[in-house]
Amino acid sequence: MTAVGDISGTTTDRRAVISLLRRLRSPEGQSNPQPVWDRLRALGDVVPAPWGGYLVTGYDACNQVLRGRNWLVPDFAWQERQPNPERWQAPAVEAMSRALFRLNAPTHTCQRRSLGNLFDRNTLDSLAPRIAEHARRIVDELAERIRDGGEADFVTVVGDQLPVLTVGEWLDIPAHHHAHILDFTHRQVHSQELLPTKSELAVSTQATVEMREFFTALIAERRAHPGDDVISDWIRYWDEQLPDDPAAADRTVYDLVMFITIASLETSATLMATAVWFLTRDEDQWQWLRRHPEHVDDAVEEALRYDPPVHINTRIAADDTVLAGTPVAKDQMVHVMYGAAAHDPRRNENPEHFDILRGGSHMTFGGGIHYCLGAALARLEGRTLLTELLNRFVTLRPVSAPVYAPRMVFRRVTSLKVTTDDDPAAPPAPRPVTEDAAGPPAGRCPVHRAQHP
Repeated sequence: MTAVGDISGTTTDRRAVISLLRRLRSPEGQSNPQPVWDRLRALGDVVPAPWGGYLVTGYDACNQVLRGRNWLVPDFAWQERQPNPERWQAPAVEAMSRALFRLNAPTHTCQRRSLGNLFDRNTLDSLAPRIAEHARRIVDELAERIRDGGEADFVTVVGDQLPVLTVGEWLDIPAHHHAHILDFTHRQVHSQELLPTKSELAVSTQATVEMREFFTALIAERRAHPGDDVISDWIRYWDEQLPDDPAAADRTVYDLVMFITIASLETSATLMATAVWFLTRDEDQWQWLRRHPEHVDDAVEEALRYDPPVHINTRIAADDTVLAGTPVAKDQMVHVMYGAAAHDPRRNENPEHFDILRGGSHMTFGGGIHYCLGAALARLEGRTLLTELLNRFVTLRPVSAPVYAPRMVFRRVTSLKVTTDDDPAAPPAPRPVTEDAAGPPAGRCPVHRAQHP
């Protein structure tokens, strides 16, 4: 048993926590969650949740849960032990409970081994030229839309498109299916909220039906006509593992293809939209990064820290334990709050400032055995797209603040209107060469200081 951290605060009030969670889901909380995170963290590193279990807000406590071997994900076995197992029986919830991120050992170990190092250096090197080509094409389309209408929606033209083009091509899914995949992904994700409503679950269930039909047909087609592609390789692998049960092999391949496809879309799209929002609302900041392209990776990391695409993740205590001084019983649920943790001032000084050169800490991609499989790919997509935007636009600025879906778990920017003072028909302007190319004094640049409005 381990206790970590200590933070002073007020006595936990159930009504106060409910009010804060409602704010977090509201338009105000979606556009600026920082005050809600601060208030929750002031209540303690581990805050009782109104529905049972705990919200984990401090960085060290969250890190302990994500990396500790005595914390599990809420798999089918755990669900069956609960007094209200019907809560988990909605088709959409059940479908995601078979996905890799909801499996514990040994099932998780077996499926994870089949994937190997999914996005290793060789794979990324092979994908990079095509990602760059996709980025150039969709950024050109963004420029054309701005030229024709004065503004364009970054999310629909660029943010949503690059991830589905990348993953779709990697899995050899024809482009004419991409819009359908995006559509059911946006609707299915409701099932992964902490407390989805009946109407949200109904929407998610319909999306799950469409998702099952699509990926089942895709796998059947690959089985009938195997090729030199990722899905065909997975079919061959699981046929060897389950030679007497081809139906089980197909179910496993389905779970992998479904999870990897939809898990990589909204999260990467949100990363790109939020990074552009943070970098373009201050013209000086955009110009500084154009002069210092060597810090594009730093900008991506700070966007990941400042507003993680996933705000909350859930774990279960494998045994009776103590977390940040709070006893947690076996099977008790805890909710790791990534955003609150990354804004913990004990870990990141002045966390409310968006600072490209921070070099701070975040746990946006999780930790331990469930560390995000697509982390390297998401970073590559973010780096490639930002580099292309910086090359293409001398100026790029938001027309208005982003619009967010009303969620607490998976962030989604549904719209971000942008414009430019450039001539969109002109060729990309060369980046300026300045005397401060070595970097800002003392490793910090005042133009990086930008807060939520």
